[in-house]
Amino acid sequence: MNDRNSGINPSRREVLAGGVMTAVAVGISAAAAVAPASAGSSTSNKGNNPVNFITTKDGTPIYFKDWGKGPIVTFSHGWPLNADAWDGQMLFLAQNGFRVIAHDRRGHGRSGQPSAGNDMSTYADDLSTLFETLDLRGVTMVGHSTGGGEVARYIGRHGTQRVAKAVLIGAVPPIMLKTPANPEGTPLEVFDGLRAGLAKDRAQFYKEFAMPFFGANRPGARVSQGTLDQFWRLSMQAGLRNAYECVKAFSETDFTEDLKKFDVPTLLMHGEDDQIVPVNDSARKSERLIKNVRTIYYPGAPHGLTVTLQAQINTDLLTFLKS
Repeated sequence: MNDRNSGINPSRREVLAGGVMTAVAVGISAAAAVAPASAGSSTSNKGNNPVNFITTKDGTPIYFKDWGKGPIVTFSHGWPLNADAWDGQMLFLAQNGFRVIAHDRRGHGRSGQPSAGNDMSTYADDLSTLFETLDLRGVTMVGHSTGGGEVARYIGRHGTQRVAKAVLIGAVPPIMLKTPANPEGTPLEVFDGLRAGLAKDRAQFYKEFAMPFFGANRPGARVSQGTLDQFWRLSMQAGLRNAYECVKAFSETDFTEDLKKFDVPTLLMHGEDDQIVPVNDSARKSERLIKNVRTIYYPGAPHGLTVTLQAQINTDLLTFLKS
């Protein structure tokens, strides 16, 4: 087990003060206007697909990007952004001989904004439709924050027949909400505050949300204005209803039984100064539930470590992929 510990453990007071509770990394979105492919249709499995949409069982169009050739790595983003959050990792891995695929979760980015299905099980089923449509096999699944929950629920519901490895980065499992069984969790009123902020003024909410996400509120932090602006741009592309209902999905879903079903090599990566998904309430619990697990804890790193530590994260991902 590879464990980089610094002893930095953010307090619950710091998390509450941030007033935010989960997210994803960051990138710049580009519009795409192409016709969706129906679920189960024959789509090239060699990368560079000319059609960048699949359609789920309930008719929701799901956008995906598909770069490069080689062993397959899929990326699941967190709330409330989209696939472009992974551009820094996707470009690097595509240049190093991998086929990389990332999708916009329903309600986010370029995908459809349905009124229903804004829950973890449906997210996982949408991902399964993508895997089946593109006939993906031997996949390494990577998920950040809410996307880590999506990976866990996919394995819990659909197994690992198509999966070779898994990576959870700053991920929300096992469960974020404070319950009698999880007394260390975050109180419900914190998540109610997120919903209230979204409903009142989501544009301002996302600007404020970005600060603790990247650790920009820490003394000496070096986070560019461009990074903060990109975060806002991606966030504003999520449907308000979808983002609102996703708060319940990422905060109240219990992934304990899903994690117990992991039977592939798994890597947990987490920043030790994560103000959004505190490491002691997430990764350190998950590592006790997953059988074949490695861990990397990054001293002083924030939730948005895929951006703030992009080079290091990319190197560690590549090492795991080649192991």
